Amino acid sequence: MSIKVKNPKDSHTIMNELVLPNDTNTLNNLMGGRLLHWMDIAAAISAQKHCNRIVVTASVDNVSFKHPIKLGDVITIEAVVTRAFNTSVEVRLDVWAENIPSGSRAKSNEAYYTFVALDQDGKTVPVPELIPETVEEIELFAGALRRRQLRLILSGKMKADDAKELKALFFKE
Repeated sequence: MSIKVKNPKDSHTIMNELVLPNDTNTLNNLMGGRLLHWMDIAAAISAQKHCNRIVVTASVDNVSFKHPIKLGDVITIEAVVTRAFNTSVEVRLDVWAENIPSGSRAKSNEAYYTFVALDQDGKTVPVPELIPETVEEIELFAGALRRRQLRLILSGKMKADDAKELKALFFKE
């Protein structure tokens, strides 16, 4: 079976949501769990576009809340695959909050999600290779290997000594 090569633009996903009263806490801010849910959906769509397969969430990196999202704001979630590994892909997400009446727009969140591609029996399957083209895509692609190594170390699936690319950031050989 031949695996198609794709570029990041093939997986680019933009999702918009309106923050309604049921989405907010008692301060009229968007609840973090609701945002994570929406981010997971956008990231999964992006991963599925890349893999042409059902995907499942394998990990979510640190999500920092930089700017509160208020009741009535429109959020835009941008998701794109940054790198494909054997059976998994990393997806970068950027979240923007926009208050339409005032015209203000602010970046609220960013995160990386990892998905694994599965067949109909729930077994992992190879994913298409990703070829970055722009300078930004190349930087995200290179950083994805280090982020993956960190994830594997933190989950106990890799020894720190084996993370050569990650160690290179801290030690000169």
